[in-house]
Amino acid sequence: MLFLFSPSSVCRRLIGRAETRYPNCRSRYSSGFTLLELLTVIAIVATLAGLVVGVGRRASESGYTARAKAELAVLSVALENYQRLCGDYPQTNDGAQLLQSLIGRRGPHNEVLTTRRLIETDRFTTQGVLDPSVNSSAVLIDPWGQPYRYAYKSQSPWNNFSYVLYSAGPDRRDSPTLLIGGLLDPIPPDNADNLAATHD
Repeated sequence: MLFLFSPSSVCRRLIGRAETRYPNCRSRYSSGFTLLELLTVIAIVATLAGLVVGVGRRASESGYTARAKAELAVLSVALENYQRLCGDYPQTNDGAQLLQSLIGRRGPHNEVLTTRRLIETDRFTTQGVLDPSVNSSAVLIDPWGQPYRYAYKSQSPWNNFSYVLYSAGPDRRDSPTLLIGGLLDPIPPDNADNLAATHD
């Protein structure tokens, strides 16, 4: 007499026999993770978390750099408009006086002036979140929280475009030595990531 068994019925019979023979076997191995498995899962999760944080940090730095370049471009245009309006650029190395000039309150020689605003201050960040219309010590800061650096021509010969405007960049450091001609010195390591406004 020929008996036919399906594969599933054979499997059920074998498993049933194993459970009868070794009743503690199933409960011992299905109770949870082993220490090795748990450590492996933790290591994988930590690796993935490190990758995500690294990618996020790079994206954030890239966004900050783009924002700093955009703000420097806006400030550069505002300075050109200021020069056309007042006859010269702000003659100062002080960030607060620069901002007062760009909101129409100071002339080229830091004299009191009332003219139109050349920048919208709500599109920039000031140190301490000060309102430059109320507090004349407010200075513009870059995305890394450092004041934008500005220097009016201060030596001869000056081949630069009458002023220097830049951000210290992601490392928040700079070595502000100006070369002859009024250009930033690119050699010091602190200046490697500086972002300067460009002039046409």
